[in-house]
Amino acid sequence: MNYTETLEYLYAQLPMFTRVGSSAYRANLDNTIALCNILDNPQNKFKSIHVGGTNGKGSTSHMLAAVLQTAGYKTGLYTSPHLKDFRERIRINGQMITEQEVIGFVAEHQTDFETINPSFFEMTVALAFDLFAKEQVDIAVIEVGLGGRLDSTNIITPLLSVITNIGWDHMNILGDTLQLIAGEKAGIIKPNVPVIIGERQEEVEDIFIKKAQQEGTTISFASDEWDVEAEVKGERLKGKGLVDFLDVIAYPQKSARTTHYLQLDLPGTYQLKNIKTVLSAVDELRLQGFHITDDHIQTALRRVKSLTGLRGRWETINTSPLTIADTGHNPEGIQEVLKNIANVPYNNLHFVIGMVNDKDISKVLSMLPKDAVYYFCKPDIPRGLEAESLKEKAAEFGLTGNAYSSVNDALTAAQSMAKDNDLVFVGGSTFVVAEAI
Repeated sequence: MNYTETLEYLYAQLPMFTRVGSSAYRANLDNTIALCNILDNPQNKFKSIHVGGTNGKGSTSHMLAAVLQTAGYKTGLYTSPHLKDFRERIRINGQMITEQEVIGFVAEHQTDFETINPSFFEMTVALAFDLFAKEQVDIAVIEVGLGGRLDSTNIITPLLSVITNIGWDHMNILGDTLQLIAGEKAGIIKPNVPVIIGERQEEVEDIFIKKAQQEGTTISFASDEWDVEAEVKGERLKGKGLVDFLDVIAYPQKSARTTHYLQLDLPGTYQLKNIKTVLSAVDELRLQGFHITDDHIQTALRRVKSLTGLRGRWETINTSPLTIADTGHNPEGIQEVLKNIANVPYNNLHFVIGMVNDKDISKVLSMLPKDAVYYFCKPDIPRGLEAESLKEKAAEFGLTGNAYSSVNDALTAAQSMAKDNDLVFVGGSTFVVAEAI
């Protein structure tokens, strides 16, 4: 099989959460353990950092990988889902794995897949761990896929566990309260492995503290350790009020830390929370013997996108008309998106939106501005919510617009309707953003 045929085989044979939803979720680690046993347990052959949470875990993972790369460490990075190419999920020093590595792994283990019947995600985790071990990476940053306790990535014993925050997402799997969701996310906390929580949230902080005590490890909250401020100094895009860089001053709340003056090439202001988490993680890595200077941090954060390939975070995909895409899709993510939209000067807002069909979308729809013009679309995956259904549901919240047969048609319509001083925003789902960019 060539690369295209290999991916078609994987999509057809292995249940894929992004395509079919919760039926692909395995509520145990059995398949991942079985696959990794066949591979001689590669997860035990490299050092790692485990990053979970509801929002920000992808950005945080990419920032940490950029810092480690810049500091001279051969760095693996495992994230999900991908936007354009499957190989985005597995990178070494920012470079996607090769097509041949995917082809070879599948060809070698096709019989194992048919015996074990893993999910697409379980197979991907095994592939990533196998390659990181073979390539002898110095450190790998591993992003949790869904939840934590039963996530396939949770067979690693990392040097550091990171949980960014807790919000409302995947309630049909993780639970319908923040406490239940936090309990699942806390499942990545392990004995004697320090844990950093990005945001101290009153509703769930005790869950993490108690779990850390049970596991006999230390816990810290990045939001207690850092204050950050953003200054708008970056390069302007055609005078439309946007910046290429987020200028940040990070003040330590503890005297032993350094004040950082940073430029981040991810301009969404929600990244301020993630910067705190990254700085606290770097401090812990330094305590464990990693040589990471302040210059390494500054250089890395200014080049996260080029160093790691991160896309879809408050990304300008066109300037005439101004068109911005962002993968924020749950209530907390949308709240941050709306804050950023409010900071952009525009006359009219054109909102290209699509969602998936297995989540309660009412909370998100209730938050969206009623004075925007909406372009409803269905992402091209089996889980995609039909555009007409989305339009009807949105009307209940006073949101009006037309339904389109594809993301591309919706985006084209929005850009053709937008005037010079208007803003086109694309979002609602990672998969909508993937098609738009």
